[in-house]
Amino acid sequence: MYLTQKVKEDLFKKHGKNAQDTGSAEGQIALFTYRINHLTEHLKQNRKDFNTERSLVKLVGKRRSLLDYLMKKDILRYRAIIKELGLRK
Repeated sequence: MYLTQKVKEDLFKKHGKNAQDTGSAEGQIALFTYRINHLTEHLKQNRKDFNTERSLVKLVGKRRSLLDYLMKKDILRYRAIIKELGLRK
């Protein structure tokens, strides 16, 4: 399995306040980005997997919504997470 408990804890520890802070916008955005990168690699090998493609589009939309929320609430946190994760925009 690509997303183990250890990987999640590391993501939340790095981008959230601590490993138990799973609800912060930064932690969720980091988790979505990790999952999006994994699904993108899967789709490069399996071009006709339309269910995974739909899941990928939904994840990108969720991440975009969280980024929009963070941009409205605190622009500095938004800029920091964009820079850390290397997202465009």
